[in-house]
Amino acid sequence: MNKDNGQGGRIALVTGASKGIGAAVALALAKDGFDIWLNYRSDDSGAAKVAEEVEQLGRACVLVKFDVADAAQVEAALAPLLAGDVPYALVNNAGFARDTMFGLMSHQDWNAVLDVHLGGFFNVTRLLAPLMQRRRKGRVVNIVSLSGEAGNAGQVNYSAAKAGVIGATKALAKELGRRNILVNAVAPGLIETEMTAGLPLEAILPAIPLGRPGKPEEVAGCVRFLCSDEASYITGHVLSVNGGLYS
Repeated sequence: MNKDNGQGGRIALVTGASKGIGAAVALALAKDGFDIWLNYRSDDSGAAKVAEEVEQLGRACVLVKFDVADAAQVEAALAPLLAGDVPYALVNNAGFARDTMFGLMSHQDWNAVLDVHLGGFFNVTRLLAPLMQRRRKGRVVNIVSLSGEAGNAGQVNYSAAKAGVIGATKALAKELGRRNILVNAVAPGLIETEMTAGLPLEAILPAIPLGRPGKPEEVAGCVRFLCSDEASYITGHVLSVNGGLYS
C-alpha cells in the first residue's frame, strides 16, 4: 500500500530519468510522496541506481525501458501499465544534443534531435493525456531549454526542437485546462550534467549573473513545485532556471 506523504500515492512518469536532471526529478517527486515510473533508453545500471534511491525514500519505482522516439516501443511498454493505473504527473525530460554549425549539420543529426524531443513529447503525452482527461486531473511538465527560448549557435536542431516543445506546451495547456490538467515547461540554462561536461566554462560563466552553473536538483525543485498543489493556478508557463542568463 502506498504511503500518503501529502500526495495520496500519486504516480509520476519521468522520461530519461537514469541520470542528470531526470534522475534528480524522480528523486524530488519521490520525496513529495510520488511513486515513480522511471523511463530510460539504455543505461540499465544508472536506472537501477535511481530506482534503489527512490525505494530508500519509501516509494515504489517501476523501471520502464523504451526509446521515446519510437512510438511502437512507447506503446508496448506503457500500455500494460496504463491498463492498471494512470500517472498524475508526466515529466517529459528525455533528450540529447548533436551540436554542429548549421551548414555542416546532416539530415540525420537534424532528424534525430527532433525525433527525441518533439517526437518523444508526442509519443508519450498522447497516450497519457486522454486518460488524464477522463480523470479530470493531472500535470504535464516538459523540460525544455534556454536554447529553445533564446537560440544558441551550433544548436539549430536542439533550439528548434526545444522551441517546438515550448509552443506545444502553450497549446496543450489551452486544450487541457478545462479538464484541470496543467501543462507547463521548465527551461534550464547551464546545468552540471554529462551533457554540459565538455563546455568551456571559463567563456560561459562571465555571462551568468549568478556566476556558476546550476545543479540538477535546482531544476528538479521547479518541477516539484509545478507538480504540487501550490501550483494549481499555473498553466501554459515556461519557468526559466538559468541563473539570470536570459529572461
